[in-house]
Amino acid sequence: PFFIKDALIGDVVEARIIKLKKNYGYGRLTQVLTSSPYRVEPRCPLHRKCGGCQIQALSYEKQLEYKTQKIRNNLLRLGGFSLQFLDAHMEPVLGMEQPYHYRNKAQFPVGTDKEGNLITGFYAGRTHDIIPNTDCCLGAPENAGILEIILDFLKAYECPAYNEATGQGLVRHILLRKGFSTGQLMVCLVINGHDLPHREELVRRLREIPGMTSISLNVNEKNTNVIMGEKVIPLWGQPYIQDTIGGICYQISPLSFYQVNPAQTEVLYRTALEFAGLTGQ
Repeated sequence: PFFIKDALIGDVVEARIIKLKKNYGYGRLTQVLTSSPYRVEPRCPLHRKCGGCQIQALSYEKQLEYKTQKIRNNLLRLGGFSLQFLDAHMEPVLGMEQPYHYRNKAQFPVGTDKEGNLITGFYAGRTHDIIPNTDCCLGAPENAGILEIILDFLKAYECPAYNEATGQGLVRHILLRKGFSTGQLMVCLVINGHDLPHREELVRRLREIPGMTSISLNVNEKNTNVIMGEKVIPLWGQPYIQDTIGGICYQISPLSFYQVNPAQTEVLYRTALEFAGLTGQ
């Protein structure tokens, strides 16, 4: 078997071998000779460059089949379950009705492009090279407007991006959260320091966004790949936002762990309760 990035199930492709192991290999896609019947036009024009979505060109129905088969193979090879057991007990993956704009949390690295312009976006696959993007189709719809305000502010007041190679610069990441059931928004800037110059002006601009509830700084002065530091400095509003899953309200701080897909989290919990015979209790 060969693993070829950007090739899909059903494609006939031309690929260049880049690595050979004893029992498998890796290839680089050079040309799609015959497109898979499951290939679709991705919603994001950056899907091949960005390291976030590897199979966006595969139809969503086929993505669910692919994930089901992947779990099945792992249970078979690694878990030691028999085919008979899996055939009798394994359920298909439960997909979303609308598999876009569902993530309630996003962490955007801040950096500069080759011309020295301030950018934010996502890392390219297996690198720390930032692919500029403020409008991810998986994140909350409000993210793009918030990022544009922050970038305009950083450029206007010449706040430098953090440089991983030198350890210099100020702004490392932008953390955004949304409570989908409440509409509450959170902004947290991860900085290499303890203060942000002219922060009152940034707060003034962000407060104008409907739903803005929490604005803060997070201090991370360590030379590390860990995004968040331990210290949070509140700038405005509450130190948390709220969201509800299954009738339970959660308070979510910048450092909180919280499932990023609340819609499917509720589906998962409800399904588990149904299997346990606890629905309606």
